[in-house]
Amino acid sequence: MIKKLSVFILAFTLLLSCLPMMSVHAANSAIAKLPGNSNPLIDHKLGADPFALVYNGRVYIYMSSDAYVYNSDGTIKDNDFSALNKINVISSADMVNWTDHGAIPVAGYNNANNGTGIAKWASLSWAPSVAHKNINGKDKFFLYFANGASGIGVLTADTPIGPWKDPLGKALVTQSTAGMSGVTWLFDPAVLVDDDGTGYLYAGGGIPNTSDPASIANPKTARVLKLGADMTSIVGSAVTIDAPYMFEDSGIHKYNGKYYYSYCINFSGTHPSNYPAGEIGYMVSNSPMGPFTYKGHFLKNPSTFFGVGGNNHHAVFNFNNQWYVVYHAQTVSKAVLGAGKGYRSPHINKLVHNADGTIQEVQGDMAGVSQIANLNPYNRTEAETIGWNAGITTEVSQAAGGPTNNLDVTNIHNGDWIAVGNADFGSGGAKTFKANVASNVGGKIEIRLDSATGTLVGTLNVSSTGGAQTWKEIETTVSNATGVHKVFLVFTGTGTSNLFNIDYWQFTPNTTGTRVETENMTLGGTYAGKISSPFNGVALYANNDYCAYTQYFASSTHSISVRGSSNNSSTARVDLQIGGTTVGSFYFTGTTPTVQTLSNITHATGNQEVKLIVTTDNGTWDAYVDYLEIN
Repeated sequence: MIKKLSVFILAFTLLLSCLPMMSVHAANSAIAKLPGNSNPLIDHKLGADPFALVYNGRVYIYMSSDAYVYNSDGTIKDNDFSALNKINVISSADMVNWTDHGAIPVAGYNNANNGTGIAKWASLSWAPSVAHKNINGKDKFFLYFANGASGIGVLTADTPIGPWKDPLGKALVTQSTAGMSGVTWLFDPAVLVDDDGTGYLYAGGGIPNTSDPASIANPKTARVLKLGADMTSIVGSAVTIDAPYMFEDSGIHKYNGKYYYSYCINFSGTHPSNYPAGEIGYMVSNSPMGPFTYKGHFLKNPSTFFGVGGNNHHAVFNFNNQWYVVYHAQTVSKAVLGAGKGYRSPHINKLVHNADGTIQEVQGDMAGVSQIANLNPYNRTEAETIGWNAGITTEVSQAAGGPTNNLDVTNIHNGDWIAVGNADFGSGGAKTFKANVASNVGGKIEIRLDSATGTLVGTLNVSSTGGAQTWKEIETTVSNATGVHKVFLVFTGTGTSNLFNIDYWQFTPNTTGTRVETENMTLGGTYAGKISSPFNGVALYANNDYCAYTQYFASSTHSISVRGSSNNSSTARVDLQIGGTTVGSFYFTGTTPTVQTLSNITHATGNQEVKLIVTTDNGTWDAYVDYLEIN
């Protein structure tokens, strides 16, 4: 009997080992951006030559569309830049969770981008830069790109993510543009809109004669051009920037009234120590058009930090009063291929200006920068907003209601996952989780906290919706999701095909009403005091009398009720302020207490001061307030 039982156990064990792994312990591993690190910014796709635009509380990163190029036998060959005919775009409000906005199909010559290319004259789109400017009361966006090394084009849009159009139907800057003669490589644009609204474009690169030490030391191939008020025309002639040992990669930023032109130092010949090959040097001027004076260098070649080199490309930007540099490195391709092969990915590290205006050496690393704001899980979150991931890709989505060029997460298999950092569920926590999904197969989404094997707070069962772009919103309950956590959506299912696609996800909070008695609040003002009739509460007698307390808000919309009365037949007015902003007013007529409600009040999230205050007292009434209730 014992022998038979042992055989049965062995057979059962072997059977289990042959079944698809449904446990989260089969969770796959991230490629290069490991949970807790912020670099590279993304690893589900590549992106080179990054440029940053800060707009409306988000930073947008625009990149050349590095993509693996294959030999005839299916192996990946060294990057030949033939795939760089699009611009990849990502954005973030917190520097860790990046939303993938897909690719802008810039180049349109000779049926590039399958006929969808916007600039029909351009065959390539290298090294983008983007600016925004308010023109006639409306924000406009301008994307400058290089058509290989032969010229600079411009696209325009009404939002940072498009849709984009070609306003000129030709290049903005070519070799025949005044002042551009002698530029070896007409590429790598950078743009600055100065405080007075004037735009300036920086571009150029190359060494006219790599056999001549004088040409190596002073290539004189960098240029600055003044843009017209429309940002799509050139004013006057380009001015030469005599950047020593110039190679490529123009950069520009303004700090404390000074203009900083930065660039990649070339690799040719023998250099003095202050011009290290392949590093980012910088010059400073009192004018956006120079003359510029060389000051030093601040970003070493990526090989120093990551063990794989190549060219160096960067942009300096300020976000929430902190300076950063975005640059590229071959970290994802190294992780995938074992060698970079010239395929690049975006990184960000902090940049510090010294008191004398010089720039400290930047320390590139995989840790990157800390998350600067918590994510609100009660807002709709695009699934392509990703802090970390394993196994997935993104694609253009047909789901309705999303952003311009909406994407979804796809290529989902058992053990794959996506995650976001520092989602703040608040003390009340979440009660449900929903996602917009499309599927021919189906599977499950395990909702876990802090890691792919962390606390399971809910499971969403995904059934077939009838198609990979046939979308359905489904929901499940969750429990024990309170406080601040990383959120991992771990995918499980059987088979080898794509399990399902995800468009967006969202939690809903526990909505039990919160009642706060006014006599327990903090009182302020000259005359505010507690009362016991007609109820236990507070009397607000004169302007600036108030009662207040601090409330944590996980979501930004609530209905708020107050019970109160006037001390006589006149109408008493009590204003409601949240976080210092007046969001509505309550009106109590007569001495009989009534409940007044302000519905769908929008306010800031997190810890906020909630204040009931009198601001319109005319000496004919007093306000009596019993309690405040939030729903």
